[in-house]
Amino acid sequence: MNAFGLRRAACALALPLLASCSNVTVWPFGSGDTREVNRTPGNATEYRCDGGKRFYVRTLEGGAVWLILPERELRLEKGAGNRYTAGRVSLEIDGQNAALSDPPTTFTGCKVPAAG
Repeated sequence: MNAFGLRRAACALALPLLASCSNVTVWPFGSGDTREVNRTPGNATEYRCDGGKRFYVRTLEGGAVWLILPERELRLEKGAGNRYTAGRVSLEIDGQNAALSDPPTTFTGCKVPAAG
C-alpha cells in the first residue's frame, strides 16, 4: 500500500472514533434532532447583556466567584460592596443586574434572564 492509500485508510478509521468521543457532527446538515441543548454551566448564574453578550457566575466558598466567559474562566475575589476583581477585571453584581469590565471589553445592561 502506498503512502496515499495508507493515509486514506487511517482517516477512514479515525473519523468514526473522533465522532464517537466528542460532540463532533460529521453530517453537516444536522441529525434531525431539534431539542435545544442547555449550555449553562452547572451551579452558575447566567447574565445576558447588551449586544448579545453573556457570561456566567458561580459562587465559591470564601466570598469569591468564578467568572465564565466564552473564551476563558477566572476567579474573582470579593472586594468592597458587591464588587469582585482580579487584576483589571471587575464585576459588580446588584441583585439580578450586573456590569463587567474586562478591558478592553465591557458588558453593560446585564441581567439574569426571566425564568420561562
